Amino acid sequence: MRRFKIGSRILSENAPELRMLLQHAYEERLRPLCMCKEVPVPMYIARLEDHYLIKRMPLSGRDHDPACPSYQSPYELSGLGPLIGNAIQIDAAGRAELRLDFPLTKRGPRSSPGRVEPSQPSIHGEARKLSLRAMLHYLWEAGELTEWRSTWAGKRGWSRVRNSLLNAASQMTVKGSPLSDMLFVPEVFRHHDRHGISARRATALKGIQTAGSGPRKLMLIVAEVKEVAAARQTHKVVARHLPFPLMVECAWPRLALRYEAELELWRSNHTFHLIAIATFGISRAGIASVEEIALMVVNEHWLPFENVDELRLLEKLSVLKRKSVKGLRFNLPRDKPVVSVTLPEQKPVPVAMFIVPAAAGNDYERALAEMIEARPEMKPWVWRVADGEMPRLP
Repeated sequence: MRRFKIGSRILSENAPELRMLLQHAYEERLRPLCMCKEVPVPMYIARLEDHYLIKRMPLSGRDHDPACPSYQSPYELSGLGPLIGNAIQIDAAGRAELRLDFPLTKRGPRSSPGRVEPSQPSIHGEARKLSLRAMLHYLWEAGELTEWRSTWAGKRGWSRVRNSLLNAASQMTVKGSPLSDMLFVPEVFRHHDRHGISARRATALKGIQTAGSGPRKLMLIVAEVKEVAAARQTHKVVARHLPFPLMVECAWPRLALRYEAELELWRSNHTFHLIAIATFGISRAGIASVEEIALMVVNEHWLPFENVDELRLLEKLSVLKRKSVKGLRFNLPRDKPVVSVTLPEQKPVPVAMFIVPAAAGNDYERALAEMIEARPEMKPWVWRVADGEMPRLP
């Protein structure tokens, strides 16, 4: 049973008075401490609708005891490893300071079509800055949306996803400013609150409406794609819970080619969701236009996956009560190995699960062997697709 220290009080996680104390601590900006180790680990309080939850700080998962639910497997197994200390730096207050590989301002009038994220980030870019895709992956991981237990089935919808993303962003800064001030995530539309939703949306977006000459401010948006449709001389992304489309002025053939796998997977099953992250601005005419965009496909539980093999593994694990954690690629290209899933609660030691694609060569196998050797505290589980059916689960 976890125990937390809040102010001068130490309470177990099932203590009846904890809920009221969390609301007070949230309003007073008090930081809870997880007592899983002799040196307590700082955490933060997130508000999810009318509930207050204690969440781990960015990149603090490895600081918790392996038996603690807040423990997280080493980030070196995923694409997050090369970004730590460069693109992502943790300050004295425990916030993640981010360096972005995309601008949030636009100088002068639009002179060229919006940019599609490059399919192969440079090695320099991997370590130094977050690409748009890596930004989405980091928000997803920091929001604990990569984690799953079977007991959560039916309890994760867009409202919870949205709150998780915004709470994660509240622990991040860009050039000293809160990322949450730069991020827009559409609210679930509720007819009875339609006027309130409209007012809050207008307040959030008023800073990026073009008003005159000079640099134009951009914002980040994370939204679920409802459809991609042709428009006059361009294409538009229709997002769920958003009353206006996002005009995509980059060349659609390039975008469709870059995200061919994601689009193909999304179209294959109506229960899957397509997530878009984009930088966008609003013109004087009130039209929202995308400057740069990246896409990610997730399953019905909002867990990201890259191909049908990963999907099969997630389906197998989804019925288990023990926690599984999906690994993400961030800036790494597809020809580099990353952990597909970790099982942090597996006994006697956590398990790192890898899927080796059928086309993998010697370089891929060498990199995988080095990755496994570097984390001897975890037991490897490897599925080489070219060898046939999935091995038995741990």
